[in-house]
Amino acid sequence: MSQKENSIKKALIVEDSPTQAKHLENLLSENGMITIWACDSDEGMHYAETLHPDIIILDVFMPGRMNGLQLCKYLKENRRTHSIPIILLTQYNNKETAQFGLKLGAIEYIPKDAFADAVLLETLRVKGLIAKAEA
Repeated sequence: MSQKENSIKKALIVEDSPTQAKHLENLLSENGMITIWACDSDEGMHYAETLHPDIIILDVFMPGRMNGLQLCKYLKENRRTHSIPIILLTQYNNKETAQFGLKLGAIEYIPKDAFADAVLLETLRVKGLIAKAEA
């Protein structure tokens, strides 16, 4: 494996909306990341444990056994996944929920608004997962 292939980062997107997931896949692949999409918390848990991505981008509200906050808590308490950074990306813009998500171990809580893409990309740059923006 070449040095370049070794440096390609993987993002796990756990998002129940195919439209939102496709948007994130496009955004991240345009910035040099490989993406894996999980449509619910069960699939997200499986991919996190087996593929060990470099970052997890997690919707807060999803159908299934667990919502995004519960999955975040599970992943942070799991010895196989606790070190994977988690970004909560959600339409739910509530201060208490954001504080709770950060307390659970998420590195960022991003409301899905007009600035979400820019904030997400900047967070990934700061974490060293994508290249710095060119001036």
